[in-house]
Amino acid sequence: MSVSAQIAQDRVSPDAMTASRAAAGPLIASRAIEGRDWDAAISGFDGICQEQLFAFATIRWPGVAPEPRLFEHQGRIVGGALVMVQRLPLGLGRIAVIKWGPMLADARASDSEALYQGMVEALVAEYADKRGMMLSVLPHAGTGQTNFEYRALRDRGFKRGATLRFPNRYLVNLRLSDEAQRKSFDQTWRRQLNKSEKSGLSFEHAEADCVGDFKVLYAAMSDRKQFPDHSAFETLDVLMAMDEPLRPELFFVRHQGELVAGALIFKAGDRAVYLYGATNEKALPLRAGYFMHWHIVRWLRDHTRARWYDLGGTDGFRGLHQFKKGMVGDAGLIRPVPPVTNFAARPLAYALGAGAFAAREVVNQLRWYVEAVRPGLAKPDQVPAPLAEEFL
Repeated sequence: MSVSAQIAQDRVSPDAMTASRAAAGPLIASRAIEGRDWDAAISGFDGICQEQLFAFATIRWPGVAPEPRLFEHQGRIVGGALVMVQRLPLGLGRIAVIKWGPMLADARASDSEALYQGMVEALVAEYADKRGMMLSVLPHAGTGQTNFEYRALRDRGFKRGATLRFPNRYLVNLRLSDEAQRKSFDQTWRRQLNKSEKSGLSFEHAEADCVGDFKVLYAAMSDRKQFPDHSAFETLDVLMAMDEPLRPELFFVRHQGELVAGALIFKAGDRAVYLYGATNEKALPLRAGYFMHWHIVRWLRDHTRARWYDLGGTDGFRGLHQFKKGMVGDAGLIRPVPPVTNFAARPLAYALGAGAFAAREVVNQLRWYVEAVRPGLAKPDQVPAPLAEEFL
């Protein structure tokens, strides 16, 4: 057990302990820990992501109560989940929401799927059975032939909820040699990379205190491109103030000394994630994006333990799809984020929770329509993909 996790254990209240046995999984103990201990306690998890950080969640979702929980099996910490407890309108109840969790500490363990089932069972015991809430879980896009997390949730009785309009995520394989990586790229992507390498560009790994330069570049790009921005950019300062390995890495590309492109990458865990990118008007003819991502892939391979580089989604823009698809190439993966899954032990809790989510989806659809017709904003031009067969 890590020192940070042991400190967290010392602070847990005895009455916060719950345990339950999954139908096909091991006995998992679940315990609450203090928010101030959470981020350090999970910093070495394979499944860690920014959405599961306490520091991120308290800024991104100020209207909910984050409840960090660790899971143990036979005296060792095997995972965790940051559960967001949200009150329903009119005080009708509460729902427990988990995005990209629960997380496995060791995703490559031989019993990882059984441990995941056990963690889900412990969450059901605490939030659905004991506290009478609807439990809502959004799993990651999987890297296997099927999404075992989604399947485990459905097998436990979770019902399918809302789906993302553009659910595909683009995953680059980080464990390749330079030669194999370049060969895996789509031919067009590789050709653009070759041209970028003749444009006099330079790549640098910047220090955290240079983030102000990135903000200027990002603001200028947002004004120029007029993309709707639903990102969590307001959390950037707190993320950049975090200790290793949780602090994102900052990368720049310059041309004749001028900053033309930049990116922020969350690199802890098994899956590095492209958080934010920015370019100026000179970047496109220089093909700076190709140059930057090529060097980021190489840096991640050589300086982290991540197996995948998650480029995120497209928000419905075909140009982003073509760029990311070409970069994923033959060796990477394009996988959909599964639908949200919902469970409640009591019919009223499920009805209230599902009703609240349905109302939110109406609001989201209305917002999407307004943005689609609003003058000046870039318009999505990608056709939504049908729901993957495994999620039907």
